[in-house]
Amino acid sequence: QVQLVESGGGLVQPGGSLGLSCAASGNIFSIGVMGWYRQFPGKQRELVAVISSGGGTRYADSAKGRFAISRDNAKNQVHLQMNSLKPEDTAVYYCLAKTLTNDYWGQGTQVTVSS
Repeated sequence: QVQLVESGGGLVQPGGSLGLSCAASGNIFSIGVMGWYRQFPGKQRELVAVISSGGGTRYADSAKGRFAISRDNAKNQVHLQMNSLKPEDTAVYYCLAKTLTNDYWGQGTQVTVSS
């Protein structure tokens, strides 16, 4: 089992920046890819960015050039730095940790971009 705790969501003005963090605990040695997804009301979760244990990254087109994902394997943490935020980035953001057999999700953190 893997437990994920997210932090860092909140309210930010358009054009602003926000950082999200996710700390993993439990069977951390089984974790491969970690990342972030987001969910809009009434929609399925969608990819924001993921990062492998080796540092390889993949971003959604909407995140490229604005968001940066990073990972601290020693602290079992993954971070998402979000810059130039837009109102359409408003969503609940979920941390993901993948093992060979399971996907584990955090509880979600609300990000609201509004003036």
